[in-house]
Amino acid sequence: MYLCYIDESGTPEVPGNTSHFVLCGIAIPVWHWRDVEREITFALKPYGLDQEEFHTAWLIRPYFEQSRIKNFSTLTWAQRRTAVEVERNTYLLKLQKANKPGLYKQVKKNYKHTRPYIHLTYDERKAAVKKIAECISNWGFARLFAECIDKLHFDPAKTGGRTIDEQAFEQVVSRFEQWITRQAPPGPDHQNFALLVHDMNQTVAAKHSKMMRQFFQDGTLWTTIKHIVETPFFVDSSLTRMVQMAERMRLGASPLL
Repeated sequence: MYLCYIDESGTPEVPGNTSHFVLCGIAIPVWHWRDVEREITFALKPYGLDQEEFHTAWLIRPYFEQSRIKNFSTLTWAQRRTAVEVERNTYLLKLQKANKPGLYKQVKKNYKHTRPYIHLTYDERKAAVKKIAECISNWGFARLFAECIDKLHFDPAKTGGRTIDEQAFEQVVSRFEQWITRQAPPGPDHQNFALLVHDMNQTVAAKHSKMMRQFFQDGTLWTTIKHIVETPFFVDSSLTRMVQMAERMRLGASPLL
């Protein structure tokens, strides 16, 4: 049994607000699941992130409030948190007084996403991301499957009328299925099976579940589906380390960063 954890980057709409759309999956044998969970948690503990969601996109962006704090790198984690919160609250109050509700809402949202990481300097956050990448690079049992679509050159006529996100999903599913097929000798006594685990998104959940039911019946453009069982399981990425790892790999495959 294999588990393939899937995450996406960019918007599938054309033009949308990104030039590319990326869908990435990382597959592991189910018997390695506990080991990789333990390894990731252990690697993040020195950074105080072992109980936090590991979200690469929020980790690696600069936090400008830190640059305004004198000798920030010499402070303790608790002192850093307090100092950053003061700077952020001051800025939010300034936006409120300036009557900029749109900007206030976006900044507050950004602060919420980055709050778990404000005790780390930018270099420390990059080091944490690199550490996780090094862990994954040593997983000889894992496999990556990704589809990166340049929306400027996407032609629905060549994909059977599929949209960008549908095309990406069909490609990842097809490659995963074909890879599983090659992992065991032929014959009914040597079957491998797999489940897809997808980051939760209500719109995507309905669409991809419907597509998988169609794939079970008719196959994809490239292959029949014999080893992937059930429709994808959709989970909250904040509660699932391996979906977070798919997000890490997806950003590595993206030309946007």
